[in-house]
Amino acid sequence: MSDLTDEQISEFKEAFSLFDKDGDGSITTKELGTVMRSLGQNPTEAELQDMINEVDVDGNGTIDFHEFLNLMARKMKDTDSEEELKEAFKVFDKDQNGYISAAELRHVMTNLGEKLTDEEVDEMIREADVDGDGQVNYEEFVKMMMAK
Repeated sequence: MSDLTDEQISEFKEAFSLFDKDGDGSITTKELGTVMRSLGQNPTEAELQDMINEVDVDGNGTIDFHEFLNLMARKMKDTDSEEELKEAFKVFDKDQNGYISAAELRHVMTNLGEKLTDEEVDEMIREADVDGDGQVNYEEFVKMMMAK
């Protein structure tokens, strides 16, 4: 959460409470779109649904302020670095097949001056490789980079 300034947090708090009609500290998923548009974001229906699914862990259809802050912090991070991440992924993905293999990862890390053992490279792949196919796809790469 440290990525947000106090100013941003109070701006989000203001927007959040505008839509928290009954003041119970949570907004419905329907209201989320309205809140985000009021903050200058323009999410599609599909994006909203994705965000809600990510944030609304208990599936009760409402989002509390803490969940909302997490969401906004993530959105703001995404917009800044999406381009950079795409570029970085291309650098790693030497054969442009949409996946980073252990060999490709090792090659790039070596070029960056990081001498890694096979174990370290395998460990990096394992941590990032959500679907267990032994390689890292773009989505997994983004998750790994955002987690840093």
